Amino acid sequence: MEENEELNEAQNENSPTEDNTGTDDSGHALTKVTGMYKDWFLDYASYVILERAVPAIEDGFKPVQRRILHALKELDDGRYNKVANVVGHTMQYHPHGDASIADAMVQIGQKDLLIDTQGNWGNILTGDRAAASRYIEARLSKFALEVVFSPKITEWQLSYDGRKKEPVNLPVKFPLLLAQGAEGIAVGLSTKVLPHNFIELIDASIKHLKGQRFTLFPDFPTAGIIDVSSYNDGLRGGKIRVRAKISQRDKNTLVINEIPYGTNTSSLIDSILKANEKGKIKIKKIEDNTAAEVEILVHLPSGISPDKTIDALYAFTACESSISPLGCIIEDNKPLFIGVTDMLKQSTDLTVELLKAELEIKLSELEEQWHFASLERIFIENRIYRDIEEEETWEGVIKAIDKGLKPHTKHLKRAVTEEDIVRLTEIRIKRISKFDIDKAQQYLDNLEESIAEVKHHLENLIEFAIDYFKNLKTKYGKGRERKSEIRIFDDIEATKVVIRNTKLYVNREEGFVGTSLRRDEYVTDCSDIDDIIVFTKDGKAMVTKVDTKTFIGKNIIHVAVFKKKDKRTTYNMIYRDGKSGPTYIKRFNVTSVTRDRLYDLTPGKPNSLVQYFSANPNGEAEVVTINLRQVGSIKKLKWDIDFADVIIKGRGSKGNIVTKYTVKRIELKEKGVSTLKPRKIWFDDVVRRLNVDGRGELLGEFRGDDLLLIVTQKGVAKTILPTLTSRFDDDMIILEKWNPHKPLSAIYWEGEKERFYVKRFLIEHPNREDMFISEHPKSHLELVSTDWRPVAEIEFTKPRGKDHKPNLTVDLEDFIAIKGIKALGNQLTSDKVKNINLLESLPYEEPEAPETSEIEVVDEEDVSVDTKKKPKSEDGQKENPDSDDEGQTALF
Repeated sequence: MEENEELNEAQNENSPTEDNTGTDDSGHALTKVTGMYKDWFLDYASYVILERAVPAIEDGFKPVQRRILHALKELDDGRYNKVANVVGHTMQYHPHGDASIADAMVQIGQKDLLIDTQGNWGNILTGDRAAASRYIEARLSKFALEVVFSPKITEWQLSYDGRKKEPVNLPVKFPLLLAQGAEGIAVGLSTKVLPHNFIELIDASIKHLKGQRFTLFPDFPTAGIIDVSSYNDGLRGGKIRVRAKISQRDKNTLVINEIPYGTNTSSLIDSILKANEKGKIKIKKIEDNTAAEVEILVHLPSGISPDKTIDALYAFTACESSISPLGCIIEDNKPLFIGVTDMLKQSTDLTVELLKAELEIKLSELEEQWHFASLERIFIENRIYRDIEEEETWEGVIKAIDKGLKPHTKHLKRAVTEEDIVRLTEIRIKRISKFDIDKAQQYLDNLEESIAEVKHHLENLIEFAIDYFKNLKTKYGKGRERKSEIRIFDDIEATKVVIRNTKLYVNREEGFVGTSLRRDEYVTDCSDIDDIIVFTKDGKAMVTKVDTKTFIGKNIIHVAVFKKKDKRTTYNMIYRDGKSGPTYIKRFNVTSVTRDRLYDLTPGKPNSLVQYFSANPNGEAEVVTINLRQVGSIKKLKWDIDFADVIIKGRGSKGNIVTKYTVKRIELKEKGVSTLKPRKIWFDDVVRRLNVDGRGELLGEFRGDDLLLIVTQKGVAKTILPTLTSRFDDDMIILEKWNPHKPLSAIYWEGEKERFYVKRFLIEHPNREDMFISEHPKSHLELVSTDWRPVAEIEFTKPRGKDHKPNLTVDLEDFIAIKGIKALGNQLTSDKVKNINLLESLPYEEPEAPETSEIEVVDEEDVSVDTKKKPKSEDGQKENPDSDDEGQTALF
């Protein structure tokens, strides 16, 4: 009760005298929140923004970080200090608990820039925490001592309890905020400045001082691969994508060597295991061998594609993440949203000002030293100290010295003050007796040289600042090269890489499809993010999401996983228009539809009936036999129709007329081949992926059985199907369409025999990986060519005391015959070789490939425009012009 009364009294004391009550429009009583509550939220918000969460642009520190550095400087004696001791010392300046200070200090120490650490400071790769503060030690790094502190130009303020002085801002002469990065959540705003590369920041500062343009991109201590195309200079709305670095050790093992920023090996492995449990990916087991460097082994079951698994890891796990930067700093006690370019410019300009202030102080000190050294020399050399022997008062001593100095002080740069004379009286007799005029003059000369040097630096301040940054780079840049690789990412479609671990079933008669109909007909494997396309006997089609049980329509004739924007899957259909109408034939694609909408593939008359249907993944066109019922005087009851004669149109087209009479049955006579043109495939070296969009280098036109040839620097050759999900290693040196009859020519260093060997060979086993150089650890591939008649030039090393052997030109086709891929080959030369270069190949006319089909092919990019060619029915009638695609479609 007493506490409540005291509280009420305090509220009454802080409340205004006017009436704070009133009523609203409905007559309800309202009480205004005033008095001691009025400014509380604003005060709290301001405190959190300015004093806790957001760093200052001047030095790049939050208050707790600044106080930790100041405490370390006060304790600095060159030896390590217990972190617990540093934390306790910091608490003299920081009005918060020891845990928050210790955590902030560990974060600074883990960035390996300002604090020299000893003991277990945790691991940013594995997420392991640091040991307790009483077990670990720290001291300032040499970089921090040189860059962060300069007491003579530091502005000081009283600590929170008024007992000590602390810096308002530390005079940091380096873009420390961008080097370390910063993250904080305040009231109403947050900040996220990503870390940048030490060397690149120095280079950017030098470019700014030279008036040149520069660009900055993040660099993370966890390395990884980053896509900075949307970085937006670190401003609000920007985004970077970060990926783990995943490589393939063998056909059943993937290796993760670098992880995305913001994750650790534990969280990464957890995300992979969760994706495996959900069926998004399929793995056998995971091994975490991380120590000083990351090494996570992902073992795959046999039959699982490593390339697709890598894409699936990026799509469904923490192996890829997005980071949204937000550049917010404190300037003039106010939050300011600013990009990293402006941050660096401001920091660099501030560094120049700090260097100027230091030079001015140094100049003042040197001039003061020169002034007193000159006075001392005059005082001793002219024996002025004897003039004070007879003086009995202090005033007389001062006057006597002043009088004795006057004839000799015309060359001084300022007037002699009483303080100068007092200092002269403090010179010891021993110093006077040992005074050496030559040494005194040499000392003055050295001071004059130093003064001239400092003045020169002040007159050429920008050049001095550039040299300062170059010196920092030389002293501290070693081992701080970029860790994160910058690369443009390809977009991964989740539906193409997800593991299909669910089975799809269909009840054709009742018209249901789903994953729970296990007693009904099995269709295919699918995933829970797939779409399926369904066709019914009455000429309807629908695309819907995979579900446990979905009703489509009775008498289902075809179900499959739907591929969006698929221009190669072609549907061949013959249908009756209405109950007794004519029969039509059509070929069509389904590329874009609205999910769960029922589409009519016929003109829509009641009782229309699909009499023949086939789905062809590569545009195949079969031959079918039409059988008519014997009605009246029909002369021709049976004939063949080739779907290759029908132009591919949209799903809404009516088609070409087959007959106006009743069809008894339609039989498949002959399976067809693709009527689509070979698919052009390009390789985009920027994202290192295949595509059909025309980006990068054209590899050729590929039919269904064509393969790609890949040769790596390790001496491995393999052929693969040109699937768009394929991934390519950085050491790939040849990527082209494979010609089975075209030999490969290689020159390699045989490690055991220590000689260069030449070999020519054909790929013997398609879809298999073979090493074509010896497996000795010192063996390496020198060059390889897929030209028919390659020519190499050998440049020899000049022996001592002998004439230089002229270069040798070798026709590799003439030098060695085609042998097996595992053959050793022929020795190239026994002489020491300096260089081996490929020259222009000899002319060769490649034989033309035999024609494989007489069928006219259709360009898949123009599948719905040709309406000139129309097959005739058995009575010679042609189909009337029909409409093309429906006008309204929607992408999903």
